[in-house]
Amino acid sequence: MRSPQALIDAVERAGEPPAGAGERFVGYGVTGVPFSSGYVLALRRFASSSIGPGYTSVWIRNPAGAWSMHGTAAPGLSCPRYFGTALESASVSGISIAWSGGHNLTVDVDGGAVLHWELTLRPTKVTRLMSAVSGAAPERLWRNRHFLSAMGAVAGPFLGAGHIGLTGRVPNGQIFAVHPRWMWIVDGSRAVLGGQDLGKPSALPVQEKLGDFWIPQRGILMAGTVAFEPGK
Repeated sequence: MRSPQALIDAVERAGEPPAGAGERFVGYGVTGVPFSSGYVLALRRFASSSIGPGYTSVWIRNPAGAWSMHGTAAPGLSCPRYFGTALESASVSGISIAWSGGHNLTVDVDGGAVLHWELTLRPTKVTRLMSAVSGAAPERLWRNRHFLSAMGAVAGPFLGAGHIGLTGRVPNGQIFAVHPRWMWIVDGSRAVLGGQDLGKPSALPVQEKLGDFWIPQRGILMAGTVAFEPGK
């Protein structure tokens, strides 16, 4: 398998999202990294969107359990469109992602003044297997909620990440479906938020979730597509 950076570069060049129902996005994300301080950080980078421009979003959960999201697009065209009712705040911010060495990336919010976040990725036998299975499964299966539920139930324990939800409802009510084409483990991470070092990556005492979207108990970077259907 090529390096994460090489595959992510291909994702960035992919163009429009694939045809289909609902609101569709192509990109990658760090599903969530919990830290010993009780903070959780997550990243979403969607190179293309069926509802507006591509965007980047950083999610922050503080030790009290309150979530905030910074994004490069208006909240109505980015992650708060789906998670807004569960947030304490949402804002438009400058976010940069820089890659080095193929397996290392740095995320800065407002030039690092708000957040400076470093991550190191690595493949494992399990992530290679999951990526191979994902690539081999026909597209129709990825539109089947029973298949997605089964894949999430298998992936979580195999990756040592607790629960993983690839389908369900987000806090604003829309149904989501995630098709991870490639994945890697976050092997190391360091973050400074507003001058505070967040400590070492460490599972939370109780796994966090937003609606049916579970935040894994260890960092995983997934690249692929996600679709949202209208809620009830």
